[in-house]
Amino acid sequence: MNLVSIRVITSDVDRLVDFYERVTGVKANRYTEDFAELRTGSGTLAIGSTRTVPLFAPGSAHPADNRSAVIEFLVDDVDAVHRDLTGFVDDIVKEPTTMPWGNRAFLFRDPDGNLVNFFTPVTPKAVERSTAATG
Repeated sequence: MNLVSIRVITSDVDRLVDFYERVTGVKANRYTEDFAELRTGSGTLAIGSTRTVPLFAPGSAHPADNRSAVIEFLVDDVDAVHRDLTGFVDDIVKEPTTMPWGNRAFLFRDPDGNLVNFFTPVTPKAVERSTAATG
């Protein structure tokens, strides 16, 4: 089994796609006005409109209602990314900080309030874990 994507449901696909294209530097594949994907080397962030929810199960997902999941991206230099996004990201949760498990992390919220973590492993053990996970 492989985890291939995380899908975020939104009431404004264009706004969220534009945001993630800017913060990640990844160009989205926009398949319809209701669905897009940002593909990276290790996974995909899918963005779907609220209009797609009834195709799965009516009422099963609500936009801008997440307070438990974190969308995480491994980056080469989290401090450089932070500098680049200063003035663009409106809702910074935590400035770049070295976490006890060895990642330097920058936490912020996307326009729908989803928590996003950009991180760079900085300790030898964190680098080793990251290398093993990404192959």
